[in-house]
Order: sequence, then structure tokens, then C-alpha cells
Amino acid sequence: MENKSVLITGGTCGIGLGLARLFAKDNYRVLIAARSEAELTRTKALLEQEGARDVITIPCDLFDPKAAESLYQAVKGKGIDIDVLVNNAGQGQYGLFAESDLARLLSIMQLNNSSLVSLTYYFIQDFIRKGNGKILNLSSVAAKAPGPWQAVYHATKAFVHSFTEALRSEVKEHGITVTALLPGATRTDFFNKAHMMSSKITQDMSKLADPADVAKDGYTALMNGDDMVISGWDNKIQVAVGNLTPDENLADYTRDKQSPVK
Repeated sequence: MENKSVLITGGTCGIGLGLARLFAKDNYRVLIAARSEAELTRTKALLEQEGARDVITIPCDLFDPKAAESLYQAVKGKGIDIDVLVNNAGQGQYGLFAESDLARLLSIMQLNNSSLVSLTYYFIQDFIRKGNGKILNLSSVAAKAPGPWQAVYHATKAFVHSFTEALRSEVKEHGITVTALLPGATRTDFFNKAHMMSSKITQDMSKLADPADVAKDGYTALMNGDDMVISGWDNKIQVAVGNLTPDENLADYTRDKQSPVK
């Protein structure tokens, strides 16, 4: 794996950090993009303490519509040829749609969808030219069900999953692997950032998936050239059952899991 490079968005914590550790262990040059320079500095030091040989940090706010192009140009400006793109950055917002802040919802769509599509577009041109490359897109089991109390987040993940499936079909003859990682509820800062700590699903965080385990599932699937991976047996069962359940009933089930603690 020496001399290969990976770009991971949102790589300073959670699943992104778990993936960064795995790539570093396989001697990839690891480029991490995130908003906080302090967190980037901390993560770089952590990875280097763990034996990472080459870690590069790039401050980047993918809520900004222009950030994806700026990030691509920053990577190219360093003279680095990316072999793997990991679109990990994403956020959600908890609450009833009609009572939520519209600007916040639109910014989540920008981060989860528009920036992901833009980054993929820029880097896939390079992958096509050289005839190889890998992309890992963070979807979610949320992509498989409507999500009351997280209506926009679930919709953005459905977009990511559909986009990933279509893109995979388009570029498979160019030697490019495109993999979707579908975690369930995972023990990360997602719930805090989504203002979701009052929901039923967060009342016992110890029951949620370990982000390192989710990262390992995604990394293994990507390296095996798999189309997608659902992380965790419970989530595999949930998706299988959901495929047989009408959307209305599935939405009611999701609502009951995510609604506020009474």
C-alpha cells in the first residue's frame, strides 16, 4: 500500500477516525479534511503517535457550496494523486420538519449531498483518466426507511445510496470501485450535533455500535470491491425486514424509535 493516498472528509472523529487509522495501518498517506483546525491538529498527532507515517490535514467547511472545489484544488496543489476518496462527512437535525430551521436543513443537504457529489465529480475525473480508484460513501440504514423526526437526514442518505448505486454501474468498466457503507446507530458525536440527546435511541449509548467496528466493515468491503455493506447483524435484519414492510408502517416504526423520551 506504500505511496498510495486517501482523502477522508470528517476524519477527525467517529467512523472517519476509525477509517483513518485503518488506512494509516496499511501505509497509506492519509489526508484528512474537517472544519476544526484544532481537531485536525489533535487527530494528526494521535495518528502519528499510533505509527502513521504521513498525515496531512486540510481545513475545509463542506457546508460551504464552494468548499468541495477548494478542497480538490488544495489536494492537487500539494502534488498528491488520490487513490481513495472517502466521503464520510455528514450531519443530521432532530425535530419535526415544520418546526425546524430551514437554513439548517438546507445546509445539511449541502453537506450530505451536494458537497459529496461535487467531490466525487472532481476526483472521479482523475480516477477515470488513470483507470483505477476507490470511493467509499457513507450512507446509512436510514437510507432504507423514511425517518420521522429526521425527515431530511433520512432523505439525504437515501440520495447517497441511490447515487452510489448508479455511479458504480457507470464507472465499473474503468477499474473504479464504488462502495456504500450503511451503519446503524453508532456511538459518535452525531447525536449531539443533531440535538438528538432527548430521543429514545440515545438513552443508552452503550448499546450503540462501536465506530471502530463500523469502520472496519467499511474498509474491508471497500478493499474487497463490494458494492455495499450493512454494518452489524441487527441492522442487516432490520433492512431485510424493511424490504418487506410498507413504507407507511416502516415510517411508524422509525418514528417510535426516534421520538422524544416521554
